[in-house]
Amino acid sequence: METTVLKIAGMSCAGCVRSVTNVLKALPGVSQAEVSLDRGEAKVVHDPAKASLAQLKSAIEDAGYEAR
Repeated sequence: METTVLKIAGMSCAGCVRSVTNVLKALPGVSQAEVSLDRGEAKVVHDPAKASLAQLKSAIEDAGYEAR
């Protein structure tokens, strides 16, 4: 397992945090996702063989946010 921290732009409320958390947790290989509105980031524990960095970013962007 690997821990990745991604900066996320576009979140403005608790609903945004829930949306990002849910899309990340839905990915195969993701065991934990902690999203912080204050820090504008997501800390994701994942199996890189099942959920790559590109897949994490894509899921966030598909939900309407910008991942860096």
